[in-house]
Amino acid sequence: MSLGDYAHRMIRENFQDMVKCEKGVLADKSPEPLHQMRVSSRRLYTALSVFEGAIAMPKAASPKRVRSLTKSLGKLRDLDVQLEALKEEYLPHLDDGEQKHLLGAIARLEQQRQKAKVGVEDLFSQSRYKNLKLSYEAWIADPRLTPLGAMPMDVVLPDLLSPLLSQSLLHPGWLIAADRLTSNDAEVLHDLRKVCKFARYQSDFFTTFYGKEFKDWVKGLKTLQDSLGGLQDIQILHRLLKKNNVLDADTPQLQEAIQQKQRSLLASWEEQRQQYLDTDFRYQLHRMLLTPVGESAPS
Repeated sequence: MSLGDYAHRMIRENFQDMVKCEKGVLADKSPEPLHQMRVSSRRLYTALSVFEGAIAMPKAASPKRVRSLTKSLGKLRDLDVQLEALKEEYLPHLDDGEQKHLLGAIARLEQQRQKAKVGVEDLFSQSRYKNLKLSYEAWIADPRLTPLGAMPMDVVLPDLLSPLLSQSLLHPGWLIAADRLTSNDAEVLHDLRKVCKFARYQSDFFTTFYGKEFKDWVKGLKTLQDSLGGLQDIQILHRLLKKNNVLDADTPQLQEAIQQKQRSLLASWEEQRQQYLDTDFRYQLHRMLLTPVGESAPS
């Protein structure tokens, strides 16, 4: 299988996964279609970045436009995540007085969510989004590839993945210990989360070309991403609650619950970061990428 053929398959699959979520997002009966559409748009953006040397995309289908779509979906999705946490993780465990404070904040967040939902509905109706879809459909039907696209997959795989691994391993976030986390460090860890997410999505594209060791590493990236994502969600939650005057002397139970969750996530982060600081583990990852062992992806 050539690099161009595989790029075409990954772009087609992720684009189709993305657009099939539209009706569910507009119906707004469940947060899952929005979540899946956002994930698919991120995966599509990752595919465009990974295979950029092998493909020639029209301007209307550029990575920049896909990323803009992801950000728009993200505003609504972030509110869904925070509302779910407040309603299911925190609210049931508070006394009546603190519940009253929190219910007021939830009502205000629901109003913000409604505005964000209208923004997504407007986005779907705009010609820019419609042109993006038409451009992808045309390219998928008749893909334009570069000469690099003719290269065999088994030849270029290590070259695609090794730079990403190096970028991930050299990130300064690995040097931030859980017991010395500062507000500035939180931003660095948020950036590391994005790097790990990109690495996971990219690696997901190629699990069929590698063995169990590679698949286990990709699963570990998901666990790492979840830990860092949880820490970022807490930072966002803090900002939202402070803006709504909830985190004060009248809500000690809520504050303790949030701090307890943060301590648990930090403990998980410390365990994971120690693994990535281990010399043997890092060498093992590099050796793994140099030796694809799986069969070619099925058609």
